[in-house]
Amino acid sequence: MPTMTKQLDADQLLASLNDPQREAVVTTDGPLLLLAGAGSGKTSVMTRRIAYLTNVKKLDPWNILAITFTNKAAREMNERVRQWIGDAADDMWMCTFHAMCVKILRREARHLDFTPTFTILDADDQASMIKQCMLDLNHDIKKYDPASVQWIISAAKNELLTPATFVATGTRPVDTIVRGVFAAYDHQLRRANALDFDDLIGKTVSLFETFPDVLKTYQEKFLYIHVDEYQDTNRAQYQLIRMLSKEHHNVCVVGDADQAIYRWRGADRANLDYFERDFPTRKMIKLEQNYRSTDTILKAANAVIQNNQNRVEKSLWSTKGTGEKIAVYAAQDAEDEAIYALSKIQAHVGEGGRFSDCTVLYSREHVDLGRAWDGGGSRFAW
Repeated sequence: MPTMTKQLDADQLLASLNDPQREAVVTTDGPLLLLAGAGSGKTSVMTRRIAYLTNVKKLDPWNILAITFTNKAAREMNERVRQWIGDAADDMWMCTFHAMCVKILRREARHLDFTPTFTILDADDQASMIKQCMLDLNHDIKKYDPASVQWIISAAKNELLTPATFVATGTRPVDTIVRGVFAAYDHQLRRANALDFDDLIGKTVSLFETFPDVLKTYQEKFLYIHVDEYQDTNRAQYQLIRMLSKEHHNVCVVGDADQAIYRWRGADRANLDYFERDFPTRKMIKLEQNYRSTDTILKAANAVIQNNQNRVEKSLWSTKGTGEKIAVYAAQDAEDEAIYALSKIQAHVGEGGRFSDCTVLYSREHVDLGRAWDGGGSRFAW
């Protein structure tokens, strides 16, 4: 059966959007950097932009790629795009980086030294294999933590390093044994016709570098590329998008350096700067109207984030009014903090509220990972 596509005109697609949002939707050709503040309606912009491409620009849906960071976000985007274009959404690739790479590697496995039926190791399987490699190499796993070795190898792969190109730069004894374990682990993966989660992107980049004709195939397939949460991309993900979009330059990245929180797992907010370097003709649009919070909340957030260095200046604003004042509680210790939070939740529920109305945000120090990774910064030079 032919794919059913809803037919909508530009006015219908742009209805209810503010001016910067409309500009982002209709700016389809060429590189676009969309600086989207928190609660600024970026998902609405992304989905309408895709619908604009299919309905107004008459682009075939299979020529569109949209990448998100979680399966939940991918499902939400698919559902919202489907509301605009109908069953044509089935012909698009709207998925995470890893899901996209699995599709590519299953199709192109013949070019690499594994078969299309390769298995994908989860974190527990990866940990077990690395631990066994350490035992086979006679390393004392009580002295050298396998979890730290696993984390360093994972981070190295996200920097597109291999056992051959990995160079230990740390000063701890565990750093000196990683390269040997890395090589043994890589050998075991090949024997098992298996990849771990980090391999999915790295192997795809390697595939494109080694076989330019394969890269060309996907460059011609994905004429328009969208990437959400761009500030959270690592080197491997950045390189992948750079390669795919190099032919046509029709790439829209959505990000906000102020929301970059994943440095400890390899994300580099500087990828927003590198985007401008690699695409000097890029256009930048700022989404600054917040639809979620009151003016009091936004003023406090702006006052805090403006102290960050090397950020593109933007200021969130809202039409939701002043709202309640922000309450600050200086707890004596962790237990006092927990008791206070619990008392506020209990009071809310006692007044007829629901537990599901409440959210507790907290941060914890990644002690082991931070020490294994020099305090959370990148150990490897680009």
